[in-house]
Amino acid sequence: MGRRLVPLTLDNLQDVPKRCRSCVFWELDPVSGEAAVKAGTAALEKEAWISSVMLDWGSCGRVVYVDEVPVGFVLYAPPAYVPRSTAFPTSPVSPDAVQLMTAFIMPGYQGQGLGRVMVQTVAKDLLRRGFKAIEAFGDARWREPACLLPADHLLAVGFKTVRPHPMHPRLRLELRTTLSWKEDVEMALDRLLGAVQKEPALRPL
Repeated sequence: MGRRLVPLTLDNLQDVPKRCRSCVFWELDPVSGEAAVKAGTAALEKEAWISSVMLDWGSCGRVVYVDEVPVGFVLYAPPAYVPRSTAFPTSPVSPDAVQLMTAFIMPGYQGQGLGRVMVQTVAKDLLRRGFKAIEAFGDARWREPACLLPADHLLAVGFKTVRPHPMHPRLRLELRTTLSWKEDVEMALDRLLGAVQKEPALRPL
């Protein structure tokens, strides 16, 4: 099985699932995001966001390929580039961390260790750039695929709660710990990243 992880760019954005390419849940504030969806400009706004972050900060995602077939992706950025993050009651993200916005592995490719490889690749990238951790806003009442990752699954793969909340706790994963993960983390990670199977319509928090 040939697998590779490639930085997300405008050239390979089409390899991200269609629903995700036009989702601006994280990239715009709630009011602007709703307006973009109603105007039908969400996909353009997504491209503009990726372009802007790449020019200003650098790579903000990875696309996973298995035998040249795109099977997953992960999106991350410092919270200053993620307007939606300020809408959460457990914000802000710590200044030494990057926000894990969303991630996904296609059904049929879970259980192969891709989740571990993906997160370790992101960890190495961010360590080189001087960051110490990844933080995420979890969904403590997760019932179906959405833009937020389920808090229970984040905890299962090593995240720790840094600010509790009944609905949207903020969780943190120290980057150095990810580089020494054993294979027993793989199944939990694949379940976590495979949980985001579709992007819902934009909804207020």
